[in-house]
Amino acid sequence: MKRHPNSPIITRRHIHMADASLHDLTSVFNPGAIYHEGQIHMLLRIQDRGRRTHLVKALSHDGVSFQAEKQVFPITGLEAFPCHIYHIYDPRIVRLEDSFYITCSVDCETGCLVAIFKSSDLESMHYISTLNEAQHRNGVLFDEKIAGRYWMLSRPNEITGSDGVKSGNRIFAYSSADLHSWQEEGLIMEGRFHFWDELIGPGPPPFRTTLGWMLIYHGVATHFGGGGIYQAGVCLLDSDNPSKLLARGDLNVLEPREIFETTGQVPNVVFPTACIPVRSQSDGTLAGNDPLFVYYGAADTCIGLAITSPRELVEKSNITLP
Repeated sequence: MKRHPNSPIITRRHIHMADASLHDLTSVFNPGAIYHEGQIHMLLRIQDRGRRTHLVKALSHDGVSFQAEKQVFPITGLEAFPCHIYHIYDPRIVRLEDSFYITCSVDCETGCLVAIFKSSDLESMHYISTLNEAQHRNGVLFDEKIAGRYWMLSRPNEITGSDGVKSGNRIFAYSSADLHSWQEEGLIMEGRFHFWDELIGPGPPPFRTTLGWMLIYHGVATHFGGGGIYQAGVCLLDSDNPSKLLARGDLNVLEPREIFETTGQVPNVVFPTACIPVRSQSDGTLAGNDPLFVYYGAADTCIGLAITSPRELVEKSNITLP
């Protein structure tokens, strides 16, 4: 992956909130982003020293220089949420059927849920539903219907299952007819020893390429002596059946040390969470050399940018194509 010379592109110093109680931020992390009407619209999570978490929107014309708004991004409809909310974070944005949909992880009284919000103009978002299974996080929607249904990937957040295996080690595909009731379609992948024995979950929403749906996902290797090493991998899903895994890479596609050698931040936590195609083919798919902006949250303190392409991701991750 190519390192952009301006990485990291957003830090706490770039956020200037009108609310004086939000001037002392401890965290800027995990953005969602989408291109719309000549600008990249980014939603990122901020957190203050009181551990209050909010979403803030930032805009960019070139994908590199962002201007963050001074107000918290408005969220409506939360009175219908099934339990008391503590935090809303990790937004992922797609455009689907002339509306924007944002999935977020929501910490609440019953644990962590994946919530789906809808927006007509990216000026606010309205809560519409949750993944109907409890204890999920990192849900990502596909940006089109497949076989007449909506699709989502998510990671269960239960500690152990009846088989004694951490269900957090698994990423599943779900489909829905209405964005309200979801059914499991199959296991996409799970962690494995001497690779990434824990899966944190899917990263950005999958994007369609000439090889299939490309998904960047997050894992952590806990078997190395120094503790957990967080990594970002790539896999390919079948274009017509996203619950079918075609290929999974076995190498890290984003090297933290390359990004943070000049930042002084912890070099082992990098989470890609948004992808912006710079151009695409006439059918909306990305060809091998089409450029791709990948935004990531890192070490809880900044947003970074890497510029790559589907071919580079395949080569970097050592994928053996089907």
